[in-house]
Amino acid sequence: MISFEKIEKVLIIRLSSLGDILLTTPIVRSIKNKYPQVKIDFLLKPQFSDVYNFNPNINKIMLYNVIEPSKTQSEILKSDYDLIIDLQSNIRTFFLLRSIKAKKLKFKKPSLKKYLLVNTKINLFREIKSIPLLYSKVIGDEFLDEEGLEIYNNKGRINCLPQTNNVIGFCPGAKHFTKRWLSEYFIQLGNMLADEGFVIYLLGGNLERELCANLNSKIKNSVNCSTENDLILTAEKMANCQLIVTNDSALMHVASSIKIPIVAIFGSSVREFGFAPYNVENTIAEIQNLSCRPCSHVGKDKCPKGHFDCMREIKPEMIYEKIKTLIKKNE
Repeated sequence: MISFEKIEKVLIIRLSSLGDILLTTPIVRSIKNKYPQVKIDFLLKPQFSDVYNFNPNINKIMLYNVIEPSKTQSEILKSDYDLIIDLQSNIRTFFLLRSIKAKKLKFKKPSLKKYLLVNTKINLFREIKSIPLLYSKVIGDEFLDEEGLEIYNNKGRINCLPQTNNVIGFCPGAKHFTKRWLSEYFIQLGNMLADEGFVIYLLGGNLERELCANLNSKIKNSVNCSTENDLILTAEKMANCQLIVTNDSALMHVASSIKIPIVAIFGSSVREFGFAPYNVENTIAEIQNLSCRPCSHVGKDKCPKGHFDCMREIKPEMIYEKIKTLIKKNE
């Protein structure tokens, strides 16, 4: 096991995506809390740099050069790291690091278990372990940090604000179709809540602009809060919400970062993969015992069976009841 007493400079690598990078924040915080002398640099793709732009635990953000990876490799070589922690752990980082002599630790993905669960429905996940927990095991059990995810703006850590109004946030998007709850269900749910006096914030980035605009036109008391992929602004808008209803998406992890109660909707994905809301009050809506679920560990562009029962069978009334239960629990 690595001894951090003599380590001065560490590079952590997680190139993508947004949610995965947010899930690295506990291990970064844990290293810095236990060994304040360590300077932690972080390598990621430029479009995800907002995750760490204001994080006080990071010494320097290194942006991955997708066009010329050799330039990134040269930058790593010049930085003379004592330790490199590869949490991306794929062929790209293998070639990036193969000529670098620093001590390296690599995240071991449960790829075989995921493959078997998706393709044969054989479940070898004896217990559900969160991704932050698995990341911590790369460097040792002492680095397990269950405080949760975090995100910062230029004023400090962004946290859920004391609520003086009834605002519910909807995150209706997801990268892949099979992770998206039906838009007509979001509309029905939104109007059920609006009839009770709730205001609905519609949250998303560039890919969700059209979807949020459509929902905004059909949900009473709704506000279109979608942005031009401005993570910090989205988090600040989210912090005004009492509760978040979200697909299994990056914004689910943003909500986790600012400690807002979450109703998470899981369609083709399952919690065994380790991506459930981390250390935050939450409940997951899912249709269990579907023989076709999960159909992918990341999501698909269409339902392979054509029926899309994993989402169609999660009715608005089910989510409404989960919202009311969570709200009552946190009163």
